[in-house]
Amino acid sequence: MGGVTLKGMTWSHPRGYDPMVACSDDWLQKTGVSIEWDKRSLQDFESFPVEELARRYDLIVIDHPHVGQITAENCLAPLDGPSRKAAFTALAKGSVGKSFPSYNWQGRQWAFPIDAATQVLAFRPDRLDAPPTTWAEVLDLAKTGEVLLPLRPPHSLMCLFTLCGNLGHPCSVERGRPFIDAETGVQAIEMIRELAALVDPACIGMDPIAVLDLMGEDGARYSLSPLIYGYVSYSLEGFRANRIAFADMPVAGARGPVGSALGGTGIAVSAFSEHREAAIDFAYWIAGGAVQADRYWRFGGQPGHAAGWEDEAANAATLGFYRNTRSTLEGAWLRPRHDGYMPFQEAASQRINRAVTSAEPAAKAVADLNDLFVKSFR
Repeated sequence: MGGVTLKGMTWSHPRGYDPMVACSDDWLQKTGVSIEWDKRSLQDFESFPVEELARRYDLIVIDHPHVGQITAENCLAPLDGPSRKAAFTALAKGSVGKSFPSYNWQGRQWAFPIDAATQVLAFRPDRLDAPPTTWAEVLDLAKTGEVLLPLRPPHSLMCLFTLCGNLGHPCSVERGRPFIDAETGVQAIEMIRELAALVDPACIGMDPIAVLDLMGEDGARYSLSPLIYGYVSYSLEGFRANRIAFADMPVAGARGPVGSALGGTGIAVSAFSEHREAAIDFAYWIAGGAVQADRYWRFGGQPGHAAGWEDEAANAATLGFYRNTRSTLEGAWLRPRHDGYMPFQEAASQRINRAVTSAEPAAKAVADLNDLFVKSFR
C-alpha cells in the first residue's frame, strides 16, 4: 500500500486540523500511505454539499446531520464491511453518548466519530468560583453584562433543541409528527429571547469560536456562555490569553443536564475514491481508542472515543474538560438527519433569530417552525 497519497478535507480550527496532520504523519511512518489535508471554515463545514467534496477528496470529516442527504446521493462508502466486524464492534463499544450511532443511517455506518461534542457551559474560572447550574442563575449573571450566547445560524436552532430537550419535550425527528410541542416551543423561544436581550447584540452573528475567542481575550469582561459547543482548545494552557473551563449545561427542567443537541464530527470515506480500502484503513485507525487517547488529543483534538474522554492526562491538561461535561454528552439528543434536514436547519435558525430579536408572539414562530419541518421531507 506504500506510495499511495490520499487527499482529506477537514474544518479550519486547530481542533479540527492539527490532530489530523499529526496522526497522518504517524500513519505515513506506519504504512507508507501519505495524506494531504485541506480545511474549510466552520460555516462551510456546517452547510457545504458533501457530494462535491466526495468527488475531490478520499477522506472527509463530516457533521452527522448530513447522513440522510449523503445516503441519498450515494457519495460515501459504508464502513461496516463484514471483513472488519471485530474492529467495528470495538469502535461501537467505545462511543460516548450517541456519537457512534449518529453516523448510522438506513442500517449502514457512514462515518466514525473522531470528535465528540454537545452544547455545554463555558466559563472563566479566574472570574467565577463555580459555574451556574440553573437557567435562573445564568439570567442573574447575564444582567451584569458578563454573558455571551452564540446565535449565528445554526446555533440559535441548537439552543432551541437543547432547551426543549431539557424541558422534557424534545423536538421531533420523524415525518408526520409536529416538530415542536407548542407549549414547550413557546417557553424555549421566550427563554432565548430573554437572554438575547441581556447579551451583546453582536451575538446574533457569532458562532462558538467567535464567542470563545472573545471570552479568552486579554482584558475580556465576559465570564460565561451557557449553551455553547464544547471546544477543548480553549482549556489548554497558552491557547488564548485566558483559559476557559467547561461544565455540564445549566438546567431548565427537572431531569438534570439532558437533552443537549449533539454535535461533533466523523471521518468518512468517499465512494468515488480510487484508494477506498486504504482510506477505510485510516478511518478505523484514527477513530480507535489507542490513537484517540494519545496522539489525537495531544495535538489539540477533542476525542470521539471514550478512551480519550477517560484519559487522566487529557483531563489534567484541559481543566477537567472531559470529566466535567461527560454527563451532558451522555444525555445528549440526536437531531434530525433525514434528506432535507440541512436546508431546514438554515431556514429554522433564521426564523428563530427573527423571533428572538422582535416582540412577535412566540407561538407564531413555533407554528412556522412546524410548517418548515413538514416541508423538509421530500
